[in-house]
Amino acid sequence: MLNELLGGIWRRAPAGLKRWTMRFSHARFSVTAGAIISDKQGRVLLLKHRFRPGTGWGIPGGYIESGEQPEEALRRELREEAGLELEKIELFLVRAFKKPRQVEIVYFCRAVGNPNQLNYEIERAEWFSPNDLPPTLPKDQAEQIQQALGDGAGRQD
Repeated sequence: MLNELLGGIWRRAPAGLKRWTMRFSHARFSVTAGAIISDKQGRVLLLKHRFRPGTGWGIPGGYIESGEQPEEALRRELREEAGLELEKIELFLVRAFKKPRQVEIVYFCRAVGNPNQLNYEIERAEWFSPNDLPPTLPKDQAEQIQQALGDGAGRQD
């Protein structure tokens, strides 16, 4: 009976109040799109970000903007950061973090050309063999790269 009463009150509540209640009662998080980008030689592209914690090395990517699809965000980020286009984009991994409160969508794809216009956020862009990654690359990203490229299982022809 109490549940029916509460349900009736909820159904009659103004839409703005419902949105406000949902916004404050549900977890808030950010969503990013990143990529393990290979070339025809089986190397992986890493970017050294000026503002990324640690040494700055990491897979390319960034935050998804409001109304943007993950693949669109990835393409936009790569154009902005490195002047690079992508092809053969495949979903590789989706994972969630408690700290930071974030969902990460990682793709595996092939680059069209080479990075040619680095923006102010990017210090360097380099191709690395999966067996010769920077030692300061975050461990989880190194493992993802090994999984995607190391045994050739994820390699795209």
